[in-house]
Formats: sequence, structure tokens, C-alpha cells
Amino acid sequence: MSGTPTRILLADDQDDVRSGFRLVLDSQPDMTVIGEAADGATALGLARRLRPDVVLADIQPRLDGLELTRLLAGPQATQPTRVVVVTTFDLDDYVHTALHHGACGFLLKRSGPTLLIEGVRAAMAGDALISPQITVRLLGQLSPPPRPRTTPDNNPASDTRPTPLTAREREIVRLVARGSTNQEIATQLVISPGTAKTHLANIQSKLKLRNRVEIAAWAWETGLVLPGA
Repeated sequence: MSGTPTRILLADDQDDVRSGFRLVLDSQPDMTVIGEAADGATALGLARRLRPDVVLADIQPRLDGLELTRLLAGPQATQPTRVVVVTTFDLDDYVHTALHHGACGFLLKRSGPTLLIEGVRAAMAGDALISPQITVRLLGQLSPPPRPRTTPDNNPASDTRPTPLTAREREIVRLVARGSTNQEIATQLVISPGTAKTHLANIQSKLKLRNRVEIAAWAWETGLVLPGA
């Protein structure tokens, strides 16, 4: 890849986690770790001094990752920074608070290195990547779509509402709603990850949605994906 590598700051109170993240990220030709912090207060100072492209923040004591996210990415931040929360805390309150505070991603540490890399790239592309298991759970909390209308002979009526999406884009929406990453979408549909990313950008533009979670919610609310499907 050409261009300047994405400059990343790691904020995590565990030395071994920071070391593992650094090994994964520094192995990518388009990424470089420029600093590490063991607590939120130090991370805030480093972020303001080093001006990283992306901060990977854990939820931790002493100015936790959620407050760090608010200060760096929230509406009152004078120079907003992209923050991806990477944590072991699989709790909906944390997800909602992080996204409300301006996080451009919420990943679980157990999701693995591939999603970590994809999360950084999504942040740089203006997307918000959420761990697939969280996406699916949030989707399941939405109210189920209305039951299909029926014709006078009691047969389901076809949904005649127009959709701006192509057949391929609808396939991709279904996969996003099931928690698939870009790489998994590319593998299943036999396309390149770059093509999958382009399709997602087109979907977001057509539906006026901001990220994968909103795409998944749209799929659920319109009945494109049904419970257990």
C-alpha cells in the first residue's frame, strides 16, 4: 500500500496486551505504533502531543477508555481523534456509551488480530466496526419486524416497497447483519476485500447509514434478515 502509514497509539493497562497489539499492527505495511500508555491519563497526554491517526483504548481505571473516548472524539473535542475501544467488557452499556462518545469502533480482545487490523482500517475509512458477536446481539434486541401482510386468500403478500440496493448489495447486507467481517464477506461471495468495502460504502450512501450496526438494524427492521435466518 502507498502513502503514509496509519499512526496508532495504544492505551491498555496490560503490558502483554500492548505488546501483542504492537506486534500485530507493526507487521502491517500501512500501520505503525507511535506510542503506548498504561492508563487513560497518560494516553490523553500522549494523544494530544503525538496526534495519532487512531487510538486503541481499553476500558480501564484512572480515566477509563470511555471517558478517554469522550475527551478525544466527543462533540466537544477541539481536535477530534479516531478512537477504537478494544476491551474484554462485552456489555451493551459500554458499547452504547462508547459510540455515543464518538468511538469509531468497539472490538472485543478475543475477536483476534484480523478484526483488530480491519478495525483500524475501518476507522481510517470513516466507518465504525463493531465485533460481529456484538452486532448480532444488538440486532436481536431490536423489535421484530411486522408480520407480512396477507392477501384475501390468506397468502403472504409480496413486499412491493422499492429498494435502492442491487441484488449483490442485499446479499452483503444480509452477511453484515449476521456479523461477517469484510474478509468473510469477500471469501463467501468470491470477491476481493476491496470490492466488499466498496459495496459497503455504496450501501451506506444509498441508505444514508453511518456504519455496520445501522446496516444490520436496517436489515432487521425491513425484514431482509429474520430471527434465526
